[in-house]
Amino acid sequence: MAWNVVVAGGGFAGLYAVRALERNLPRHSARITIVSESNFLLYSPLLPAVAGGALNPRHVTLPIREALKDAQLLIGRVAGCDPDRRVLEIVSVEGEAAELPYDHLVVALGSVSRHLPIPGLAEHAIGFKSIIEALHLRDTLLRSLEIAETIDESEVRAQYLTYVVAGGGYTGVEAIAELQDLAAEILHLYPRCAAQGMRWLLLEAGGQIMREVPEDLAEFTASELRRRGIEVHTGTRLEGITDTSVQLSTGEEVPARTIVWTAGIAPSPAVAQLGLPLDEQGRIKVDQFMQVEGHGDVWAIGDCAAVPDPASPGQPCPPTAQHAMRQGSRLAGNVAAALGHGERRPFAFKTLGLVVDLGRRQAVAKILGVKLRGSIAWFCARTYHLMAIPGIGRRIRLLIDWTVDLFFARDSADWIPPRLPRLSLAVLRDPGAVEVSLNTPTTHDPGPPHDRPPALEP
Repeated sequence: MAWNVVVAGGGFAGLYAVRALERNLPRHSARITIVSESNFLLYSPLLPAVAGGALNPRHVTLPIREALKDAQLLIGRVAGCDPDRRVLEIVSVEGEAAELPYDHLVVALGSVSRHLPIPGLAEHAIGFKSIIEALHLRDTLLRSLEIAETIDESEVRAQYLTYVVAGGGYTGVEAIAELQDLAAEILHLYPRCAAQGMRWLLLEAGGQIMREVPEDLAEFTASELRRRGIEVHTGTRLEGITDTSVQLSTGEEVPARTIVWTAGIAPSPAVAQLGLPLDEQGRIKVDQFMQVEGHGDVWAIGDCAAVPDPASPGQPCPPTAQHAMRQGSRLAGNVAAALGHGERRPFAFKTLGLVVDLGRRQAVAKILGVKLRGSIAWFCARTYHLMAIPGIGRRIRLLIDWTVDLFFARDSADWIPPRLPRLSLAVLRDPGAVEVSLNTPTTHDPGPPHDRPPALEP
């Protein structure tokens, strides 16, 4: 009888684990099922370029089914687990509850944006973990410029022309650099906005942005951002957010309607519902073989697991894509060993380096201990991403996008409407109502012109 191996999560860790399991296990010896809320892998390191309009969003995603051989993809949400009965509880895409039996379970549920008890954060800030959020952020920027161009009062216009990014890590730095690039390219199309100017703020609670990089590279990055007119505030936290302003820990109140939250991540909320041992950060406790403590048939990898870091004894691995991919590949060998094929081995990987793309042919990088900055680092960053993104087709598309971006201005079209038109809703509910809908005036109200650009609605 074939073994049931279930992998919960379709991110880097989960997909690479499945692909390695297909290689390591004899064909037909196991039924491998991957459970994911979406049918694609997001290459998240390039998400800032999507928000900045430099890359087509389809070109930074890989359909999971295209990457599988014999494994099965099940679209659904993990709702719980019963380790004693060896079943994973899921909710299907249609909302139906089901149980998925397993002989070995791999938990790779990833992470979500970390939320802090800051007044107004949940209501007004935009996260930065998904394609939808990246596209929403791009369109929020474009829509803000359109609204600001129609406003006569400079004080109100300033609210739409100020953008605050909270979190000075890799993601925050790349996000504000790409968004400011997009704005700088199209600002001449908005005379009033160009005359008043835009304000960009990067907030970091610590004393240094990108604390994982050497201090001199962080200083170069801060200087490059400031040269572009971006204010870099270290030792500064968000204290509160309203419809029209943000309150900083320095006491300053900044008029702003667009706030991007990139200040850290937390394990997926589903992790807490699995009945597995967790550390103080909410990550699943595992040993050096990535096996969950007290559960010989359950494994955990990626951002949701506290995998011991061989490069930093006593500390878990950092939540990076390169760690997640290699954990997935190594874990597959250990699961195969548990099923009688080979020997299990501890996870052993040291970071090869890091790259931070600042746009405008500028970047910082540390590769195999060598520190790089400027255009050389930018070339290395592009080369790294081109090699790391899965699939030759995606690499070719990525190369074409970057080539086009070098020679042509970015598109300023606002793709996503603030709200779905009523006609579209009527067609979705009843295709036969198209003729009636066309002859019936809509009552869509875009709201007052000074309202915050509304969030996406389903």
